[in-house]
Amino acid sequence: MMEILKKADERGTDAAKSDLKFGTSTEYVPNDTTSSVENVNKLTTVQKFYDGQSIFITGGTGFMGKLLIEKLLRGCPGINRVYVLIRKKKEKNVLQRKEELIDDTLFSVLRKEQPEVQRRIVAIEGDCSLPNLDISIADRATLIGEVSIVFHAAATVRFNEKIKLAGAINVRSLKEMIYFSLKMSKLKSFVYVSTAYANCPHKTIEEKFYDPPMDADKFVDLLDSIDEKLLDDITPQLLEEWPNTYVYTKSIAENIVKKHAGLMPIGIFRPAIVIPTHREPICGWIDNMQGLVGVTAGGAMGLIRANYCDKSVKMSVVPGDLTTNALIVSAWDIANNRRFNEEIPIYNYVSKENPINIEEITRLSKKYTLLLPTNKILWYCSYRNIKYYPIYLLYICFQHLLPALIIDTFAFCIGKQPRLLKLYMKIHSISQIFLYFIKNEWNFTNKRWNALLRKLTAKDRELFFCDMKDLDWDTYYQSYILGIRTYIIKDPIETLPQARLKFRRLYWMHQALKLVIACVLLIITWAMFSRLL
Repeated sequence: MMEILKKADERGTDAAKSDLKFGTSTEYVPNDTTSSVENVNKLTTVQKFYDGQSIFITGGTGFMGKLLIEKLLRGCPGINRVYVLIRKKKEKNVLQRKEELIDDTLFSVLRKEQPEVQRRIVAIEGDCSLPNLDISIADRATLIGEVSIVFHAAATVRFNEKIKLAGAINVRSLKEMIYFSLKMSKLKSFVYVSTAYANCPHKTIEEKFYDPPMDADKFVDLLDSIDEKLLDDITPQLLEEWPNTYVYTKSIAENIVKKHAGLMPIGIFRPAIVIPTHREPICGWIDNMQGLVGVTAGGAMGLIRANYCDKSVKMSVVPGDLTTNALIVSAWDIANNRRFNEEIPIYNYVSKENPINIEEITRLSKKYTLLLPTNKILWYCSYRNIKYYPIYLLYICFQHLLPALIIDTFAFCIGKQPRLLKLYMKIHSISQIFLYFIKNEWNFTNKRWNALLRKLTAKDRELFFCDMKDLDWDTYYQSYILGIRTYIIKDPIETLPQARLKFRRLYWMHQALKLVIACVLLIITWAMFSRLL
């Protein structure tokens, strides 16, 4: 990849276009890809588990859901059908949304390898926020008769979501999905996708159940019996030590799974903070600006210049493709190794064996942002982490709010819409929501996950690469920054030569501005001392 980037810089835009097609040149192709039809005997252990199966996925239009659908069909070509629950929108029906899903750049490799892939993805109209998931009687009959593996990944990941909607999607939908799956006579595995932070009030989080803030059945009854306005009013009292409605409802949802021990082959998959892909099917793919990705994108464009956090805090971050592979092998382990009289398996998928702290994340992000600047940059990238809140406020006032006020005033004077100050207020509001997770550190245990890794064959470990110990962070952050540049900022790699020229100009402008400010402060200081003396 870096060789191609060097060519882009040396030879210019036209040459870069012929050398790099982002999404094809960076494709990851495992050494051993087999067809379940042509070479059944060459299938890996995990591939054999999925061979001939029909799968039902909720949350399939989200970041993790898309990755899961793509890898299942590409990595396990013997899969019969993948049924995806899709919500109808006002302007688009479920078939249009399915087409939009498959047309995503993420599926470019799969479309080339399997042109008929559309026939294997079946859209099921439904809505996780509504009773019975809003699935029709005919579709329910089809799913009950055919599905053998279920991935329940649907969730609202907005941290500040109203508790009524968060409860409906994150709690009630799981309860109804489990009752629905109990009717599936072929069911081999049910995986509930939770989060490693579902029990975040505990500083040590093991692969076990914790007492929820409220019993799941009582919580659902509360949602049904109290109007939304009153629920909003009592939300702070309900949350108590939980920082937001997302982790609060996720903790309650795990309690639902616990109640079904012995009734079905079910398990919980708890990923940490999921970030862009590492290498497959394309490097650095991401489709949202949530959390760390949004901060990195803002920093790369010169918008975000300060962040309030303790840079020594270790963040548990996991690439999207490794997380998807881990989810796929978890379903296999649940089906093949669980006994009905045993405890429900829980997998903490975290970066414990390969930790990285905020300081290192910032260093690597800066390193590759300087190497791969975006042509849409607004000012020189000068980002820093600040531990002490009073100092952070000073940086915010002088590096965010004051420049925004000056630029917006100028925009207003020339008849344009002032936007920057409003944008910064939104950025600061969102950063407060995520503050809890970048100022605290947790000790995760993952013995069960490591035991699962040891069960995988060498071929499965390669095809479904998910061992965080083997991830090189420096190499990863090349893909991370390039992915944010391409998929979030929407700046193609062909603009790199121009972007570097613009970046150099902004650097010298930045230095000149600092010199001017220093001179002004020096003059003011000299004037004050002259009066005193």
